[in-house]
Amino acid sequence: MSGISSQGSTLEIETGNGSPVSITAIAAGFPTIITATGLVNGDVVAIAALGGADAATVNGHSYVVQFSTGLKASLDVDTTGKTITAGSGTATPAAYTKINGILSYSGLDGSAPDIDVTDLDSTAMEYISGLKDEGKFGFEMKTIRSDAGQLALEAARTSGAVKGIRLTLPDDSVATFDVLVKTTPLNGAVNAVLKGSVDCKITGDVTWA
Repeated sequence: MSGISSQGSTLEIETGNGSPVSITAIAAGFPTIITATGLVNGDVVAIAALGGADAATVNGHSYVVQFSTGLKASLDVDTTGKTITAGSGTATPAAYTKINGILSYSGLDGSAPDIDVTDLDSTAMEYISGLKDEGKFGFEMKTIRSDAGQLALEAARTSGAVKGIRLTLPDDSVATFDVLVKTTPLNGAVNAVLKGSVDCKITGDVTWA
């Protein structure tokens, strides 16, 4: 049984916004289906200017595109029974910049904490699951001082801003998530390239598309 090679994986960081794409139709439900040409799996789109009595359900919010056909795409939001029309709606995708020089990556290793609900009627310790924590994401890279993606990482660490990360695997699976960039250190040695191990804390959900 074969697996997925990590060779050919692509790691990108959010660096702004792309051009708005017109939404020409919307089908309420779960998931919500929009008709918008050019969106691809893993795009994070900001929705605006939809019409209808319940348009505020989605206007002003961002969603990860899933199951895109290039013409239609699914948004992970429940609009069942809502009155929403295409109106002058747009979906504006976030713009991403590739981080070059990646040597390895690891993470998405979080877990939900155990909440103690034991009381005096318990005959053994009892727990329920708390909110999930998606954990950390880290990667080692060759240091390339002129690379726009690496410069964006450093800027995110300095500012403390939440940044989107997009990991695309060779089988076209895409993981999209937000991080706080905690460290961007440098490691030098005799007869070796300059490298750094970047440490990020994931905030919010990880979405696969």
